[in-house]
Amino acid sequence: MGNKISKFLNSKIVKTDVGEETYLTWKETLSYALGRGAQGMNTSMTSSKYINYFLTNVLFKKLKDPMATASQIRLFCGIFDAINDPIMGVIVDKTRTKDGQMRPYIKWAPIFVSIVMVLFFIGSADAPPVLNIIYTTFLFVMLDVTYTAFDIPMGALAFSITPNGIERTKLFGVSSITRSIVGALPQVFVAGAAWLPYFRDHTPQAYLTSAIISAIGIFFLTRLTYKNTVERAHHSSDTPSVKECFALLFSNRPLLMLFLCNLFFVLCKVAEQVSFYFVADLMFNLKYNAVVDVVKFPGFLLAGILVPKIVEKLGEKADSRKFYQVCCISAIILHILFAVLTFKGLLQKQADQSVSLLTGVMVSVFTCLTAIPLEFKNLIQKEMEAETVDYIEWKTDRRVEGIMLSIMSFTGKIENTFSSSIGLAILGWVGYKSHTEGSLVQSANTNYALFFLTTLLPAVGYLLMLIPMHFYNITGDGHRQMMKEIAERNEKREAEAQAVNE
Repeated sequence: MGNKISKFLNSKIVKTDVGEETYLTWKETLSYALGRGAQGMNTSMTSSKYINYFLTNVLFKKLKDPMATASQIRLFCGIFDAINDPIMGVIVDKTRTKDGQMRPYIKWAPIFVSIVMVLFFIGSADAPPVLNIIYTTFLFVMLDVTYTAFDIPMGALAFSITPNGIERTKLFGVSSITRSIVGALPQVFVAGAAWLPYFRDHTPQAYLTSAIISAIGIFFLTRLTYKNTVERAHHSSDTPSVKECFALLFSNRPLLMLFLCNLFFVLCKVAEQVSFYFVADLMFNLKYNAVVDVVKFPGFLLAGILVPKIVEKLGEKADSRKFYQVCCISAIILHILFAVLTFKGLLQKQADQSVSLLTGVMVSVFTCLTAIPLEFKNLIQKEMEAETVDYIEWKTDRRVEGIMLSIMSFTGKIENTFSSSIGLAILGWVGYKSHTEGSLVQSANTNYALFFLTTLLPAVGYLLMLIPMHFYNITGDGHRQMMKEIAERNEKREAEAQAVNE
């Protein structure tokens, strides 16, 4: 058994002849994927809908306007976090150590991520209000700084460990599945706490327990990533500045199109940020939180399995732009059907009653179905981001995974920041009532807002994303030609260096 496992781990993840050299073994692929899983555990605790609910209904529940306070903290800290990304990108690209550019940060940053995450959930609603706000804001900033020091190197490492596009797509697929499983564990625990007698009445302890378990998992999983991965890309000593890279953003059409798509994707992310409120106040049954989290898993699983297979099977006919567009159109149709088929069950029931079983099932089904095109889109976009890194190297002869990844991460942080702030601000504007005010029944305006933000607003976002994607101009053949020219340049450079040394 041991020999079979060892043989499998040391075997290549792409065994067929794809016309390019392959590098990745299952050991390296799974080790990287587990590091992504560790990232998922952190974001489950600190960037998802659960932290919004923790802020408004646990930590700030004694404040006069917890929604406004939480929204402002998320907005300003999120803007700082987004600005912080390019700085980290420059640091990564200028790093030169015996362990490489990215791996040293993967070794040390998760330790600080874990410590800060646990400290954040130690916060108590019983502390003086001003002190509570200061403490929470400071810890939010520290969460942003430590996670960025972990996130940028992890994302850049995927671009560096193999230049093979098919291998990268398969790496992203395995990572997506692993991250969805491992990263969901904290969310499942917090959501499942509603079923447990102790944690049902001790919500802060549920969050803190989940944070401690996540911190331990993050530390051990990232050790495997550090030990078992290899950086293979060539990096010149001349690294462009952040200013130069942002200038490239506007001269590099495919990168700019992805940037614009991510900005429009903010509207799609709002649904995720208000999901806890949607379940608690519109479905009127917190137990559905565990269900709507679990039913998203098939999306991750199917994307991780099918996207690499589809890309590998299509070969030279694979077109990432068309793939992306099909995902957006499918998501639009599903979200419209979601709204039409659940409108009556969600908005025309008694305000203080849980939804019917039929409506609960339909919400769960559409939550599952809408996650499929979403995750297919997310996965193919990873390869498109890698293509833009290749494009920059082809255009400038300088490879800058850290800075270019930080530009995309910048927009990702903008997505989370503004989607969270938009969701909280709209709920505050329509008169959302904190659960500490003595009444769990929301107004009709609040219920309509929750319904729109969850079902139809994402459809608007996907529709807008189709506009910039129409102008994305890297084709499969074009990318292969770029990689061929880059390889020829590197071989020529190595030959010249060898001749000088001789």
